[in-house]
Parts: sequence; structure tokens; C-alpha cells
Amino acid sequence: MEPRAFYVAGRPAHGEDELTVTHPYDGQPVGRTTLATADQVEAAVAGAARVAAEAAALPAHARAAALDHVSRRLAERTDEVAALITAENGKPVKWAKAEVGRAISTFRWAAEEARRFSGDLQRLDTDPAATGRIALVRRVPRGPVLGITPFNFPLNLVAHKIAPALAVGTPIVVKPAPATPLTALLLGEILAETDLPDGMFSVLPLPNERAAELVADPRLPVVSFTGSGPVGAAIRRAAPDKHVTLELGGNAAAVICEDWSADEDLTFAAQRIATFSNYQAGQSCIAVQRVYVHERLYDGFLPRLVAAVQALRTGDPRSELTDVGPLVSVEAAQRVETWVDEAVAAGAVVETGGRRDGATYPPTVLSGVPADAKVCAEEVFGPVLVVAPVANDRAAFAAVNVSAYGLQAGVFTHRLDVAFDAARTLEVGGVIVGDVPSYRADQMPYGGVKGSGVGREGLRSAMDDYTEPRVTVLTGVAL
Repeated sequence: MEPRAFYVAGRPAHGEDELTVTHPYDGQPVGRTTLATADQVEAAVAGAARVAAEAAALPAHARAAALDHVSRRLAERTDEVAALITAENGKPVKWAKAEVGRAISTFRWAAEEARRFSGDLQRLDTDPAATGRIALVRRVPRGPVLGITPFNFPLNLVAHKIAPALAVGTPIVVKPAPATPLTALLLGEILAETDLPDGMFSVLPLPNERAAELVADPRLPVVSFTGSGPVGAAIRRAAPDKHVTLELGGNAAAVICEDWSADEDLTFAAQRIATFSNYQAGQSCIAVQRVYVHERLYDGFLPRLVAAVQALRTGDPRSELTDVGPLVSVEAAQRVETWVDEAVAAGAVVETGGRRDGATYPPTVLSGVPADAKVCAEEVFGPVLVVAPVANDRAAFAAVNVSAYGLQAGVFTHRLDVAFDAARTLEVGGVIVGDVPSYRADQMPYGGVKGSGVGREGLRSAMDDYTEPRVTVLTGVAL
């Protein structure tokens, strides 16, 4: 098992200290790489700064061609990439394949956006003094980007940093999560097949404590971070003069409204919530964590939800039959176990689940949970679901808003007025009507409010974050 190369200014490299990646399910080694040295980090950043002007001048066809190549090569290597995601992350292979599919689309969308990233014309002769003037408003790169990514989507969240950077023509230095660097390095291998200029991208395995040096480096004026709230807050404090975008935690809620009362409606909602509370072992910022059910429907809904959760198959993520795999580490599962035990000690009832086995924590449903229990108030990031009755739809929306987070919410209703009431009332970045909050189309604006971060991802939204407007006014133009 040879160490996998990382990429410094577009070139493969090896460092000095070795990093072994193990399978979360059984602890067996699944791959090796090395950590970038201080000199290699300097070469990556210097390369990004050196090539910035050339990158900004790349024609749209060159940027789009590179992005199309990555999309095509990921499609050709789907099974290999999915197996690597499962090996280092522990997510079931069917969800790993879904992640590869999303990354394929992410790069394809970026290629399309690169081709139409043209700017806007504004007539200025709306005022007599500006007769004969017209403005061309284009967006130009702010400068090289630092992308810091988490472990839970080791391919697609890296794609959401790299793809918009290439689309606008700006270099990027990526620091993947130490627990799951191998998939990002494979992506670097594919990027190295393109005709992008040297320095356009670097993928550097580094321990988290070494990220600070990159955050502080003035040659990386844009920082795009996805991860935990405390780290995101520390980045904002450390880089007040930089353009920082943060995709942080969530505490996603689903609301079963009063009109969602038919048997088939309740069954559908139960199945969707069960699946998307547990689809990444709960390790998704928009995994369903809280469910608020109109009190008239609660007794009919809860048994359906418990049955749907119990039907999920937990086990070896390498099996196509597995629905729920392990958490990323034994320590992560132990933390979830502690939080559930604390809730039970405070009066919560375990409707199903609740017994840890190594890094695996079973899909768990809790009722009667105090509002201040960690499993309700904080981000569990594990396969735990809290369900509670509410007096009416407005009370449910108010309960959703109590959270310190505001990423996305799901609202099960057939009524248009209720849907618009939810969209107006809920303090979140996105409201998904008729489904769980876990829905995300990779081209749409994605991000949150409150403790869930600042800025938006999604290809065009991230391209806007990586760039700033530049105005060219033409004078003496007959309009």
C-alpha cells in the first residue's frame, strides 16, 4: 500500500511524516499518504499567488474544458471513487455512489456556469447627465482561495470549493479533513490530468492545527470553510480583513403540519424522515434531528416513524444492503452515546435504538426530550432523532426557531398559504416544502443563518463569493 501523492501547485508530491487512514467500521488500514512539509505549503501558496493573474485571464472555454474533464473522469471511475469514500469515511457504499453522482453534477454545473459568467450591462442614461453612457458590470476574482473541508462528504464538499474557483479563474489551496484525505487526493490526480496552469490548485494533507498558518497568509484573501461552529468563529476572528464564507453546523427540523393527515402522507413522511435522519449515520448538517408533529397526528405518526427507523439495516458499509454505517470514529459514537444517556437521565424515552457497538450507533428515536438537552439544543451529528407534539403549525415554527442554528427546515404541508407562512417565519437558509430538510440540489444557493454560517454555496453563489464586481463605464455611446 504505497502512500498516495498529494498535490503542490498542480504537481504530485510526498511529504515526510506518514498518515495512515483506517476504516471506521473495523479499524483496518485503508490507505496512506504523507503530510505536507512547511516548504511544500509555502510552494503551494506561492504558486497560487504567482499564477493568479494568468488564471483570471483564462478563457471560458479553457476553464469549462477542465471542469468537464473532471466531471467525465469521475463518472468513469465512479465505483473506484465510491469504494474509497466508503473505506475512509464509513458511509454505506450506496450513499458513497450517490455522493460521486453529486460531484459529477457539481463539476458539470460549474462548467456550464463558467461558460455564461459574463456580467451585466446597465444603461446609465436614466439620468440626463449620463446620456451616452453605459456600464459593463463584471465579476473578477478576489484572489487565491483557501478551502477547508470536513470529513462527512470527502468528495462533494471538496468539489464545492474547487469547482467554483476554477469556474471563475482563481487558484485554490485545499486542506481536506485529516480523517478523510484520500478522496480529495484522488480528485487532485484527476485535476492534474487537465491543462490548467501550474499553481492553479493544491491539495495538502495537514493536521488541523496547521490550518492557522494558511488562514493567516495574506496571499490567500478568500477563506471558504465547511465544518464546526467554534472553528468557523475562530477563523472569522483570525481573518477579519479577508472574505470569509462559513458553512457551519445545523440542527435540522421537520414539521408535520395539521393538513398532512392522510395515512399515505404520514407513512411517506415517516419513511423520508427515517431515511434522512440516518443516511450518513446522521453526519450531515441537514440530517433530520428534530421532528415537530401536530398533536392531533402525533399518536398516528410516532409508530410509523419508529417502524420506519427499525427497518433500516445497520452494518458493514461495504455491503450494498447496508443503510446505516458507523460514525467516523469510536470517539464520535461515544459522544453521541453520552448525549443520549444524558437526555434519558433527564426524562427522555428511547423509542428505538440507543445501544452503541464500537463506532456504530444504531438509528435512535427519542420522545419526551427536554428542550435544553444536548440532543435537542445542539447538533448531534449522529443517527439520533427527537420527536415531539405541538399544539399547532405556528407553535411548530416557533419551536424550530428556538435553535441557535438555521440551515434548512422541512415542512410537510399541502397548503400553499402554510408553505409561504413557513418560508416567511422560519429563520433558516432554506425551507423544503413537502419533504425533509436534507434535500439539496448542488446548483442552488445553500447556506444558513445564525450559528449555521455566512455566505452561500451552490455553484453560482460560490462564484459570487469568490469574486467582486468591477465596473467599466463607456462614454459617448449612442444607445
